[in-house]
Amino acid sequence: MDRSRDAFVTGAWRMLLAMLALALLAFAPARAQPVNITPQLVAESAAPAPGTTSTLALSMTPAKGWHGYWINGGDAGFGMSVDWNLPEGVTIAPFRYPVPEALILFGLMNHVYEHPYALLADIKVDKGVAPGTDLTLSGVANWLACTDKICVPEKAVISVKLVAGDGAIPAASRARFDAWRARLPQPLDRPGTWERRGETLRFGVPLPEGTAIDAPHLFLETQNLIDYGAPQSFSRNGDWIVIETRANGDATGPVQGLVKLADGRGLTLNFEPAAVRTAGKPIVGSKAGVDMGIFWAALGGAILGGLILNLMPCVFPILSLKALSLARSGGNAREAKVEALAYTAGAVLVSLALGGVLLALRAAGEQVGWAFQLQHPVSVFILLLLAVAITLNLLGTYELPSFGGGQKLASKGGAVGGFWTGALAAFVATPCSGPLLGAALGATLALPAWAALPIFGGLGLGLALPFLAIGFVPALRNRLPKPGPWMATFRKWMALPMGLTVVALAWLLIRQVEGLQWDDLITIFMACFAFIGLYRHWMKGPDRGHVGKLLLLVPLIAVGSLVYQVVTATPSTLVNKANGAAFTPEALAKARATGKPVFVYFTADWCLSCKANEAGAINREAVQEVFKAKGVVTLVGDWTNGDPVITRTLAEHGRNSVPLYLWYAPGADKPEILQQILTPGTLTDLAER
Repeated sequence: MDRSRDAFVTGAWRMLLAMLALALLAFAPARAQPVNITPQLVAESAAPAPGTTSTLALSMTPAKGWHGYWINGGDAGFGMSVDWNLPEGVTIAPFRYPVPEALILFGLMNHVYEHPYALLADIKVDKGVAPGTDLTLSGVANWLACTDKICVPEKAVISVKLVAGDGAIPAASRARFDAWRARLPQPLDRPGTWERRGETLRFGVPLPEGTAIDAPHLFLETQNLIDYGAPQSFSRNGDWIVIETRANGDATGPVQGLVKLADGRGLTLNFEPAAVRTAGKPIVGSKAGVDMGIFWAALGGAILGGLILNLMPCVFPILSLKALSLARSGGNAREAKVEALAYTAGAVLVSLALGGVLLALRAAGEQVGWAFQLQHPVSVFILLLLAVAITLNLLGTYELPSFGGGQKLASKGGAVGGFWTGALAAFVATPCSGPLLGAALGATLALPAWAALPIFGGLGLGLALPFLAIGFVPALRNRLPKPGPWMATFRKWMALPMGLTVVALAWLLIRQVEGLQWDDLITIFMACFAFIGLYRHWMKGPDRGHVGKLLLLVPLIAVGSLVYQVVTATPSTLVNKANGAAFTPEALAKARATGKPVFVYFTADWCLSCKANEAGAINREAVQEVFKAKGVVTLVGDWTNGDPVITRTLAEHGRNSVPLYLWYAPGADKPEILQQILTPGTLTDLAER
């Protein structure tokens, strides 16, 4: 057969490339040479503490058209090697590689990185090292850089200055390393299986049925086993993924591998020699087309979820704005329709904009999910200022054209006011995930951008449906109270929920920004109100003019100082006071290894439905007593400030928003995904099974 000849040709190509690379390295001049992939050795902490472990990164930046290689380069190429020069008392673990890409050139399969990437390694400093000791690391790095035409073996001296210290990690460094860590494949806590059937290799991957998969690929670290360029078929049989491909080698025993689930997402696991389940339903990646069943189900779920979102606690603060808009329209059919359409346009366009930014960030490699805007203190601060302004407007302190009555913008049929009310509704209301919405938004992870965007738009449409129905259904509109003096009183009462929103946003901002206290916010806002009031009084007197406007500099300076503190402050390390330990993949694996039930919930301080579930079910004394009696291990994933690891975990369970509740029964292969509205009975029943 031609199989032996193919194996010989592939082996000859690899041997030839390896010999060429070694020859060029041996005769390379000692002086520094320009490289096509620029290396930079970076330490997460420049002062690692003795007796602890910290992280190093070897950042690699390919020039345009060049690529580097995974640990197993495939049919051609090889990964990174470093000849370290380590100070006494320092050890470095092997590099961990991000999820690679498959690239076929001239019929040869390459496992590559065509974009900037980083290899991570743990560095351990012996506890006997004295503080202040110079721990500067250096080494000679060797790697292969290629284009679609040539390959060049490259080397460079890499180094980073370290001094034994307290292990402090600057916020910018932590964020940079978190982004790199998010690109690493996650270790699967259970082994897979593999078997050989003639010239066919079969692999079994234990993966829960709800895990999102898009354009998968199997990369093997173990060599002399697989035909790298052969087609790979993926199918699902229950909670197992079955992979079939062609053999090219005679390796035996355990096999190390990486299963790519989507761009930048993957799982590492060990394959043990054992029987593999029969192939099941084929898995088709997005590149082969869009599953229209998933699309229509997700779109319907987004519309219904947005509709239900009107009843969720996280939407209540903006109901005052809707109520005023409805009351202003009264029984005038034309005004009601115009304002309803404007409100719908605002809600849909903002939902589309947020969805578009989310998809763009994910395409750029960021690990973000729905409601990402509230994970950043600057966005929260802007919302806080807006909520304060709306609250004062509702109290009658001043007239804001977009929401007040009788102003120039409102006189144009209320379209401007309706639009911005709908926009604000979508921006503030969508962070929390109600029934059906979590699964619908999670489906966007497995769809191309053109199919995912309508789902985000459907969320905004669902949110606007009640207002749209009132605007176009006379029977509903006729049930509204007629405009009258009651509106002034109602308007002031509606300042109460907006005022509560101000308090909630201020609390969230304090939680997110290190060093910010309640006294700071109260002092700044009181000073602003006092000088704005003084300015208004001044402008009513005989000495009106530009001099009086100088009074406005005080609130501007005060707000500017607060903006500077929010932008430059170190993100606060949130201390979760919930009943449970902090979630990490390692903590989950350790908890499951105990053989006890494990309850994992993902929450955020800005998610009101999350907090409602915690207060009404999770943290109830009766629930905690049952959990304690049954030995339930609780893990909490706090997503308030954003966490790439939690974002990836949400995606692995088909979600890109919180809340998410997982129940791991002892010995179960996969978790049970619980409903998004919890009751004490739901949790106690699970614990007492």
